[in-house]
Amino acid sequence: MNNIPVGVFDSGIGGITVLSNIIRILPGQKFIYFGDTKNAPYGTKDSETILKYSLDAADFLMQKGIKALVVACNTATSAAINHLRENLSIPVIGMEPALKLAVDKGNGGAIAVMATSLTIREEKFNHLMENFSSKAEVIPVACSGLVEIIEAGKWNGAIVHDYLKGKFSDKNIEKITDVVLGCTHYIFIKKAVEDFFNTRVKVLDGNEGTARQLKRILVSEGLYQENLLYEGFEDSSVEFYFSGKEDKPVSLYKDWLRKNV
Repeated sequence: MNNIPVGVFDSGIGGITVLSNIIRILPGQKFIYFGDTKNAPYGTKDSETILKYSLDAADFLMQKGIKALVVACNTATSAAINHLRENLSIPVIGMEPALKLAVDKGNGGAIAVMATSLTIREEKFNHLMENFSSKAEVIPVACSGLVEIIEAGKWNGAIVHDYLKGKFSDKNIEKITDVVLGCTHYIFIKKAVEDFFNTRVKVLDGNEGTARQLKRILVSEGLYQENLLYEGFEDSSVEFYFSGKEDKPVSLYKDWLRKNV
């Protein structure tokens, strides 16, 4: 089982940011990445629809043969993680907005959580927010339309700046000291977020926490493939699949992984 791949899925390209952390923390593993581009974005749809998409993605990866499943999508985690864990015979790891990390390591001001509309509506996120409400002011920011901008490859420049300006126009941004990126797609615009706040805020995400949790589970289950000679990303270490027409060549994703692993 050690040499069997780990399955990773997302609604599109956002999960690749999670995969880069996983490869860095788990050298020597093989991966199968599935981007559900046909049904993206997830964040604008209802929970029942996202549950169906997530089950379909998991079924596709299970048929390919995987030893663990990473739901590299905050929206899919909110809607489907419990069902997947109850019905799959392999470990299932999801995403968590890095709210606890922001509270523990934050600068003492308000914490803005950027996420999809569905993630913010879900009971899972609201429970998380309530747990930390006594320790910090948490400002949820529903970012509808942002995934589409990122999927189009517009990660920097005026478009993202104007989008952020509109989203934070009714917020007192002077009291915001930390921003949590609650969608794996948003990692692509991390620098743009930092620039928007003039690098005054700390921008956090939950990708590394997910990667470390995956390693803990693989080791505890005897499924970790140890390979100390492996130091980075290789073409052969990841198989890519997409449910819809993928306009961007896979070589672009591989180049991004090489630069970020």
